[in-house]
Amino acid sequence: MSVFSTLGSALSQAADVIAPLFGASATAAAIVLFTLCVRAALHPLARAAARGEKARAAHAPRLAALRQKYAKDPERLREATAALYAETGTSPLAGCLPALLQLPVFFLMYHLFTDDGSGLLGHTLLGAPLGGHWSQALADGGPFGAHGLVYLALFALAAAVAFWNYRRARTTMARSAGEGTAVDGAVPGLGGMLKVMPLLSFGTLISVAVLPLAAALYLVTTTAWTACERALLHRDGGVDRTRAEGAGTRARTAG
Repeated sequence: MSVFSTLGSALSQAADVIAPLFGASATAAAIVLFTLCVRAALHPLARAAARGEKARAAHAPRLAALRQKYAKDPERLREATAALYAETGTSPLAGCLPALLQLPVFFLMYHLFTDDGSGLLGHTLLGAPLGGHWSQALADGGPFGAHGLVYLALFALAAAVAFWNYRRARTTMARSAGEGTAVDGAVPGLGGMLKVMPLLSFGTLISVAVLPLAAALYLVTTTAWTACERALLHRDGGVDRTRAEGAGTRARTAG
């Protein structure tokens, strides 16, 4: 049995169990529950990534000192910064791992709801086919038709999450810039990429418009989890405390 058949059977069985609660939208609810289970399994990696962010904030003064010391020697700066990350056990790319591990799951979900042989294309969310697209909903009844309203709800949720992530990312970028974090010293071009990353949050809106409804539902659910997870992991102000500790270190060094 292929992995596609296994996942399809699991979704169907889950939908059968919760059908008394969700009726014809049970498969859509099963997708949400499946997404939440995947993210819960990846939560330890997210916690590790959050600890890495705090550790990098604590070592920001040392990174800034390296940038100043080797300002005219980019190669030496890269080597020294990479050595610092190795010494402290941190990485500027550590936070990408949870997202990368979700890609196979997303691919499976996309395949299930684009393959006629999966037996899942006929399932719906409030009447909108899980294998359908926004363009079909527009053709059936326009943006305010029965199917169009399902997509409008997803767009609204995706926009709210994207704006939240954008605000947090911009705040983090401003904080890193104020601390002089030398991200380019470890990975060439990473600094420029990080400047663009806050805008990528709004890419979810494009995905909802072009992906099958099932895949869009998975994507919106996982991005909403990410926003809540980051707010939870950083709710104690740990990053702010590490910044204060770093400022204290700089003051003692200057003294």
